[in-house]
Amino acid sequence: QVQLVESGGGLVQAGESLRLSCLASVRPFSQNGLAWFRQAPGKERRLVAAISWAGGTTWYTGSVKGRFTISRDNAKHMMWLQMNSLKPEDTGTYYCAATEATMSSGEYDYDYWGQGTQVTVSA
Repeated sequence: QVQLVESGGGLVQAGESLRLSCLASVRPFSQNGLAWFRQAPGKERRLVAAISWAGGTTWYTGSVKGRFTISRDNAKHMMWLQMNSLKPEDTGTYYCAATEATMSSGEYDYDYWGQGTQVTVSA
């Protein structure tokens, strides 16, 4: 059974940082591409960042480039999203996701989802 559990969300002010974590029970973890999605209030869930199975390739949506960093540690079955210089428009529920592919920046390629963690950025 695949399980993804996010943590690290919270309420911060604009300009501050947060680090989201995802613990994954996907087997074999090291062969799956992973990603973070964000669902803003009243909007569809959108891909924010993705990382390849070995961590050597990453992808970011334009609005977070230079501010967010995705990383993973296959030995620990963990993935992280370091979010710096947060903006109010970064507010939303953040989901950890896994794909059967080794890497994907396609939003419809992800098969497994966590329950989400809320990030709220005040102006």
